[in-house]
Amino acid sequence: MTENAKIHIKNAHKSFGKNHVLNGLDLSVKDGKSLVVIGGSGTGKSVMLKCILGLLTPERGSILVDGEETVGMGEQGRDTIMRKFGMLFQGGALFDSLSVWENVAFGLTQTKRATRKDAHDIAIDNLRKVGLAPEVGKLYPSELSGGMQKRVGLARAIATQPEIIFFDEPTTGLDPIMADIINELIVERVKDLGATALSITHDMASARKIADDIAMIHKGQIIWRGPAGEIDHTGNPMVDQFINGRAEGPIQMEVLKA
Repeated sequence: MTENAKIHIKNAHKSFGKNHVLNGLDLSVKDGKSLVVIGGSGTGKSVMLKCILGLLTPERGSILVDGEETVGMGEQGRDTIMRKFGMLFQGGALFDSLSVWENVAFGLTQTKRATRKDAHDIAIDNLRKVGLAPEVGKLYPSELSGGMQKRVGLARAIATQPEIIFFDEPTTGLDPIMADIINELIVERVKDLGATALSITHDMASARKIADDIAMIHKGQIIWRGPAGEIDHTGNPMVDQFINGRAEGPIQMEVLKA
């Protein structure tokens, strides 16, 4: 296991019929660091994330969280592990029937870690941390813009003070200015918590902003990993093609052969 790894994935395989999505994936996330995994659609980013969260189970391989094996873990053990997690979902995934503050406090009230009054106060405090006024807490998700919904989602992700936060395409659907605001908030809030962060995205502006390290996944394997500042000088033609958004290159050639 990689030293100081908060999450360590070793030789993970996951298939859906004949579609082999993860093909011996190896990846570690260091404690207190932000790792962004980039890659195109269908390369295995979301499946990797779902395997870590326990929503999917790999056929082979190991996924350690704080050194504890989570593949095949029982319900009680999984519940303990999940308490360490916070997540910002791609579409926000807010509950339409709950007010904004109830959405932010959802993890606190469902696990009974706080009374309703205390949960409300914590929710309002976390709304402030993402630049939203207390009055927003009384609104419902349908009354919010896309950018505001993302900020509410971030407030919910940090409200339980998680040790590990997952970000699933955090800037999808946002204009460039709001995307940059979200990226700034992610960096600030993760740093404040001292949390470990694992993000998946195809947005290179976001990756460059929030990552300590960047890894690229292709065909269910990590093909490059390094410091974010080295992403433009990897010497890997697949990485170079992806980050520059070029249609021509080794990735396209493989698609044409399929």
